[in-house]
Amino acid sequence: EPISTSYSIKHSKLQSFIQHICVSSLTDSSTKLIECSTNSFSPESVRLVGGAGLCSGRVEVKSNQSWASVCEADFDRQDAEVVCGELGCGAPAALQGGLYGEGEGQTWDKEFQCKGKESLLLDCDTSDRENNTCLPGNAVGLTCSEPDDVRLVGGGSRCAGGVVWYDQGEWRTVGAEDWDVAAVVCRQLGCGSTVSVLLGDTTRAFRLSCYGSESSLRECSRSYDLSPGLTVICSESVRLVDGAGLCSGRVEVKSNQSWASVCEADFDQQDAEVVCGEFGCGAPAALQGGLYGEGGGQTWDKEFQCKGNESLLLDCDTSDRKHNTCLPGNAVGLTCSEPDDVRLVGGGSRCAGGVEWYDQGEWRTVGADDGDQRDVAAVVCRQLGCGSTVSVLPGNTTRGKNIICSGSEPSLRDCYRMYDLLPGLTVICSGNNNRL
Repeated sequence: EPISTSYSIKHSKLQSFIQHICVSSLTDSSTKLIECSTNSFSPESVRLVGGAGLCSGRVEVKSNQSWASVCEADFDRQDAEVVCGELGCGAPAALQGGLYGEGEGQTWDKEFQCKGKESLLLDCDTSDRENNTCLPGNAVGLTCSEPDDVRLVGGGSRCAGGVVWYDQGEWRTVGAEDWDVAAVVCRQLGCGSTVSVLLGDTTRAFRLSCYGSESSLRECSRSYDLSPGLTVICSESVRLVDGAGLCSGRVEVKSNQSWASVCEADFDQQDAEVVCGEFGCGAPAALQGGLYGEGGGQTWDKEFQCKGNESLLLDCDTSDRKHNTCLPGNAVGLTCSEPDDVRLVGGGSRCAGGVEWYDQGEWRTVGADDGDQRDVAAVVCRQLGCGSTVSVLPGNTTRGKNIICSGSEPSLRDCYRMYDLLPGLTVICSGNNNRL
C-alpha cells in the first residue's frame, strides 16, 4: 500500500507559493509520484491584498479554489495575531473594516476562533457566522508591524550605524553600496530619509539589492556573493516625501512616532537651508506649498525658527503656530539643488572632462561599462546643470568605481555602485562649454 505523508512549510517567502504539500507513493521502480488530493493540498490559504507591502492589506482566505474577503465581525485581534505571525510580520498594528477597500469576489462565510497561539490560520477553529450578510465597507483590513529584524549598530543612535539583519537565528551584516538599500532600512526603522551611506567595516556580508520603494529589507532580493558591510545614517526627525530624488519632496517631521506634514506658513528659507544641509544636498532651489502634494496624516503644529546654520532641524527653535489651521494645498514642498559632489576635470570647462565623485572625503574617478556610459553621462550632465550629453569618450587609464544608472536619476548618488573597477570616462555636455 502506498504511504501518504502531508506536511507544511512555513516561511515568509515560501508562504505565497506552498502551504501544504502531499507527497504520495514510492513505486518499486523508485519513481516518485505526486498524488495530492484536494483535501490535503492547499496552496496559500491567507493573503493580505492592496496594502503597501507584505505586512498590510485586506484579509482574504482561500475558499473552493477562489479568494474570499473576511468580514470585520468574523475576525478579531487573536485571529490577526495568527495571520501576522504566519506571514512573518510583527504584532498587529491596525485592524479595521474597509481599511484596504472591498474585495470583488465572495465573502468568507465562517467566523474564525483563533486562540492566538496557532502557527497557521488553517489551524484555527471556525464556526458558522452569526449574521448571514456582511455589509459594504466591512471587509477587514489588517496592518501588521514590520518585523523587528533590522537594526543599525555602532552609530550612537538607533537611526545610524552598520546595517545588520536577523536571519536564520543570528544577526548578520548586510552588504551593499546602494542608496536604495539605505532608503528601505531608514523606512523600516521609522527613521525618515537617508542622510548618508558609507562603506562599513571590513566585515564581508551577503549582498542585498532593493528598488528603494520596499517597506522592509525582506522584500529585497538577496545574493550570496559577499560585499563589505554598509553603514547608514538616517534623519530621525525629518524626511522629504514623493519627490524625484533624495533632495526633493514634501517636508514631513516626526511627531509622536508618526509623520506630520509642515504648513508653508511655518517653514521659511532658513529652515529649508537646514533641511537641505542635513540631507547632504545643495542650497534650496524651490520652496512652495502643495509642490509635492498633501500628506495623508496630521499637520505639524509648530513654527520652525531656524537661523540657517544648524546641523539638524532638531536643533532649531520652535514656537506655537500663529494660525490654528493649515489650509489644503499648503503642505510645504522643498526642492534642494543637487549636492556639489560631482565634477568634470581636465576638459577646459565645468561641462567637459573626466568624471570624478567626492566620496568618503576624497575625489574618486568614476568608471562605467561600455553599455552604461551614456546613461551615467546623462546623469552627470543633468546634475551639473550642463544640458544633455554630446559625447562620451574613454577616460584616462585610472580605473574607477563602476557606476550603473538608468539615465533618469537626478544625481549620481541615486545610481547603483558596484565593487569592480573600470576605466574612467570622459563626458562632454552641451551646456556652458566656454573654456576657462
